[in-house]
Amino acid sequence: MKNYVDEISANVRLEEGSAVIEQLLLECYFSPGISTKELARKTLLPVPVAAAIKKELVKAGALTQENGTRCSRAGTAWIEQELGYGGINKSLYLKLTAGDADWKVELADVVSELQEIFLLRPQVDVRIDQSKCTAETSLRRAVLCLKQQTLIGKRVLCIGDDDLVSVSLSFLLRKLFPEGHSKTRIDVVDIDERFLSYIGETAARERLPIHCRRWDLRQPLAEEWQGQYDCFFTDPPYTLQGMTLFLSRGISGLKKRKGAPIFLSFAHKSPEFMLAMQREFVRMGLMVSATFPRFNEYEGAEMIANRSQMIVLKTTEQTRSEYAGAFEDALYTGEVKRTLRTYRCQQCGEAVYVGFQGDVPTIEQLKNQGCPRCKNDTFQLIEKKSV
Repeated sequence: MKNYVDEISANVRLEEGSAVIEQLLLECYFSPGISTKELARKTLLPVPVAAAIKKELVKAGALTQENGTRCSRAGTAWIEQELGYGGINKSLYLKLTAGDADWKVELADVVSELQEIFLLRPQVDVRIDQSKCTAETSLRRAVLCLKQQTLIGKRVLCIGDDDLVSVSLSFLLRKLFPEGHSKTRIDVVDIDERFLSYIGETAARERLPIHCRRWDLRQPLAEEWQGQYDCFFTDPPYTLQGMTLFLSRGISGLKKRKGAPIFLSFAHKSPEFMLAMQREFVRMGLMVSATFPRFNEYEGAEMIANRSQMIVLKTTEQTRSEYAGAFEDALYTGEVKRTLRTYRCQQCGEAVYVGFQGDVPTIEQLKNQGCPRCKNDTFQLIEKKSV
């Protein structure tokens, strides 16, 4: 069966990437008879661009133009068989993806099931910056993934999963596909054997499409995981190094295409820290697609007032991992507070001491103010010691 997205992508070079072609097809699938203007509005494309893509899809045989635009039989078959939408509860899908939908009403039974599972999960290990998000928050992340059209038929990676997002994604799929669904795969990498065992046992008992593997993210992802995924989730340690490392590992796992979403949960921080975060995003070639303040709710976690933000990032042609090799810097909050680290400016070679009793208290502050000699903002760790 021909791949309409690849075929049209080869014919129409889009700055937005090929994902928008799939999105346009899905809009026609779920809203047969949709107008070109509405297609443009739904896909955030200029009307002429939406019309050009539609024209190519009609020419390829995926769409037909009659009383608006709709999928042909061949297009419908491709979406259902190749993209994995066959058997979906269309009414529920449309309700969940509507902008003003109260998904908690539609998924009340799923929340209830998840709450029982979350109640028995392992205790958090604060030494590695774990915290317990609520079952509702975990499912909210899954619904966001659905709205971004990167769940059904996709490969999803969880970089750390003490929030059991993999389980929430799977339960959402089960709700959407009453007769079963086999196109989606969810992989979890985490250093904590307790959570991996719990997720694995839950997946086996509930027959969920989850695969777990223990991995220390200080090391690069295994080669077989690199370039395999359509999106990833992460709720990293709330340090600049932790965020950058977890994003780097996730980026290495993504397929090489523009517009792949990254779901980053992170504490609300000071303007200075947020500026340093955004410098890291730019350095890694990532764009901020959306920010949702107070999106995540946690049990306990008083240090962050029980809330954190969700930042949706998207890849570009310039996207690359900041850390490609092994990571040797301080990672978790406790490590950062107890260490004195020496960084060398990558432009002029100036050495700067960062941390406890150092020249600068944090790496984010150093990057914001730049090298004291040349004002460059890229540094290499050359020494770390506990104090």
